Amino acid sequence: MTSNHAVLHLVSQLASTAYDSRSLMAETVRLLQRERPHYHWVGFYMLEGDVLVLAPFVGKPTEHVRIPLSQGICGAAASTGETVVIDDVTADPRYLACSLETRSEIVVPIRRDGRVVGELDLDSDVPAAFTADDRALLEQVAEIIGAKL
Repeated sequence: MTSNHAVLHLVSQLASTAYDSRSLMAETVRLLQRERPHYHWVGFYMLEGDVLVLAPFVGKPTEHVRIPLSQGICGAAASTGETVVIDDVTADPRYLACSLETRSEIVVPIRRDGRVVGELDLDSDVPAAFTADDRALLEQVAEIIGAKL
């Protein structure tokens, strides 16, 4: 597995060479899934008014292409501006099921000029898959992306 430092270096390179924000997000989700095999679904949701709208992702298709801020773990993370880590999605009533195989989730807000503009959402088929190391990596990725949006 590639170190967090190396992954962050690759994301920074993508951020400096991407044609636009959509291509940056698309390349970033592919990179994260390739470098971390326990990241089974990786995607961005971008804030449009009071709704999160699905942006580039990798993994199984989801019916949740628009999520109101008042719903789900994604809505909670965007509303509070705080990273949310769920070790067991079946035990959290906020969870909006995308895949029957999903067991854990992490959602990291993306800020631009101090304001939440979207989020990075990851699911894993492994319970309690997201460690403090994953959280640190993904929060830094979100910071890099936010600076380029």
